[in-house]
Order: sequence, then structure tokens, then C-alpha cells
Amino acid sequence: MRFDGQTVLILGGSAGIGLAAARLFHAEGARLAITGRNPASLQAVADELGALTLCSDMGVVVDSAVAVAAAGEGLGAIDILFVNAGVGGFAAVPDVTEEFWDGIHDVNLRGAFFAIQAALPLMRDGGNIVITGSIGSVMALSGNVAYAAAKAGLRAVARILAKELLPRRIRVNMISPGPTDTEIFKRGASEQEVADMRAMLSAAVPIGRMGTSEEVARAALFLASSDAVFINGIDLYVDGGCVEL
Repeated sequence: MRFDGQTVLILGGSAGIGLAAARLFHAEGARLAITGRNPASLQAVADELGALTLCSDMGVVVDSAVAVAAAGEGLGAIDILFVNAGVGGFAAVPDVTEEFWDGIHDVNLRGAFFAIQAALPLMRDGGNIVITGSIGSVMALSGNVAYAAAKAGLRAVARILAKELLPRRIRVNMISPGPTDTEIFKRGASEQEVADMRAMLSAAVPIGRMGTSEEVARAALFLASSDAVFINGIDLYVDGGCVEL
């Protein structure tokens, strides 16, 4: 029960890695506040975990500010902030439009930064921030320029936060998943398309398969826990060896 009695705010916790993390935090005694954009998914999480759920779009800065304030009012000071909400999209450099670029950066970089900024006054000294990045920020993948740039920017934010928050003893770390079997790549795809995509992504992983949401979430919980008390400012690749092998 590493998180017994602690308050955890998960930004983007109604599906995928965020939901897996919510279940793990709950199992270890945490009190949860969770944001997401889908009211039905949020209700399901509330019913399952007894979490305070808040409908919020991280691409809208005021939404995050309102949600963070509501979390503080409902549960008190925040011990752990898990910044997980994000959006993806592929386009080759000649095809990137301002609208496409802004749609990705408004959530993954701009929105994430201002959500963290809004949460800082509510965080306890000695707390933890974990941010979901991506190995795409350090690997040259064709068509990934907008997403990679946003996540690389978020990595810079994490490092500077880790430095600036030293006086408050708030540790800041990042997890960067590799190919992970979540709902994102399945949306709007046929069964055959999903199977083909899964095979392609699995072949790109040295371990020979995609990761699971829970495997990535467990890395986030490790960094947020006292087990990682001497770890600060890192980007932990949870990728089956994609970056290093």
C-alpha cells in the first residue's frame, strides 16, 4: 500500500495507460481525482473506483484550471500528479497544416504545461509529478514531426520543472512508452487493420511484442512512489528496448 491515504490527480485517466494507473493507485490505497473528455467513460471509472471524476479537455487551458481547482476542493492537497492526457497524429512534413500542428501541441505541450502550472499551488511539498512522454521524441519516425516536437518540448518542461521544484522537494519524472496496445490505434479501424497495425508495431519492438497499458502504468507508479525517492528528472523508456537496442 505505497499510496495509502495519498491524493492522486490523473489528467487523462478514463482509458488506456491513465485508467490502468488509476486502478493500480486505487489498489494501493490512493484517493483519486481523474479527468477525461468522455462523460460515459468517466462515469464508469467513478462507479468502479469511487474516484472523483471531472470532465475536462486538456487542450482548453481554462478547462484544466477548473478541473484542478475542483480536485483540490473535493480531495484537498495533491500528493501525486500524473499528466497523461495526450493526442496523436501522423503527417509528413509537407502535409502538416497549422491546424494539425496546433491540435497536437494544444494538448500535448501547451495544455500539459498550463495544467501543471495550475496544479502546483495545490501540491504538497515532497510530492511527485509524473508526465507521459513518448519515445517518438527521441526516434526519427517519418510522419511524426508534430507529435515528436510536442513530446520533446514536454521533456524539456519536465527537466526544468524538476530543477525549479527542488526547494519544494517535488520530484518530476517522465515515462516514455514505446508501442503500447491501447485503444488509440484501434479507433475507427477494422479488425484486419488493427491486426496489421499490431503486427507491424510488434515487429518494431526488440522484445517482440507491444507493451500493455498496465506495464507502462507500473513504471509511472514506481516513479511516483518512495521506491524512487532518489530519482529525479529522468525520462524512463518503457519500450521493450526500442531506443536502446
